[in-house]
Amino acid sequence: MAKSQQTFNKSEKEKKRLKKREDKRKKMEARKLEKEDGGGDGIQFAYVDFNGNLTDTPPDPNMRVKVDAESIEVSIPKRDDSDIEEFDPVRKGKVSFYDNSKGFGFIIDSENQEKYFCHVSGLIDEIAENDAVSFELEKGMKGMNAVKVTRI
Repeated sequence: MAKSQQTFNKSEKEKKRLKKREDKRKKMEARKLEKEDGGGDGIQFAYVDFNGNLTDTPPDPNMRVKVDAESIEVSIPKRDDSDIEEFDPVRKGKVSFYDNSKGFGFIIDSENQEKYFCHVSGLIDEIAENDAVSFELEKGMKGMNAVKVTRI
């Protein structure tokens, strides 16, 4: 006697598909009946009051505020020259640690006492520990790095 080709999983999928089809047919019939009976409430409206809240009552036309289209700015406001601070990118500091064999070290900024990483690729002059240097900052993977390092 041969086995049935219909497995449990196949029969469950078939049941789900038939149930889905039946539900869809019932919904379609319900919509048809509702349409024949009067069509429900129609389109619902939502209004925005003067405070920006949604309401179901239309706003009072006497309270309308007239806005001049030319007064609306759709750009970034221009900066005055007084807003711009003079910024010197070149900083001064002291080498706190430097390892020639590994090619990296750290520089302490003389202004804010921050410690910045320095790699051999960012050096212009040879440096050693306790040297006074000038440098610029650049964003690195783990923070700010000292680049264009020169000895003073």
